[in-house]
This record gives sequence, C-alpha cells and structure tokens, in this order.
Amino acid sequence: MTTKEKIKEIIEEQPEDATYEEIVRELAFAGMVDRGLKDARQGRLISNEDMGKRIRLWQK
Repeated sequence: MTTKEKIKEIIEEQPEDATYEEIVRELAFAGMVDRGLKDARQGRLISNEDMGKRIRLWQK
C-alpha cells in the first residue's frame, strides 16, 4: 500500500464529524507507528533499562 493510499484509508476511517486536528493527530500517530516498526525491523532498538536511563537524564 502506498503512503497516499494509507492516508486516504485513515481519513476514511474517521467519523464524519472528526475535526481537522483529530485527523492530523491520527495521521501523525500512524506515521510514528510505521517509523517505529521500520526501526524495529532494522534492529534499531534500545532496552527498557537504557530507555529508563535516558528518561532520568532528561528529568535533570
């Protein structure tokens, strides 16, 4: 499925009264999921422990 087809599908799945912001949010979410899955397939992962360390650094 092409990107354009996927975008059309996501838009069509939204309720008729969906706002512009809601549709954009859904499109952004789908893009983030796709990017995350691509990263996972390519082995670009970090452990939960490493992520915890990063979060603690951000909180300082």
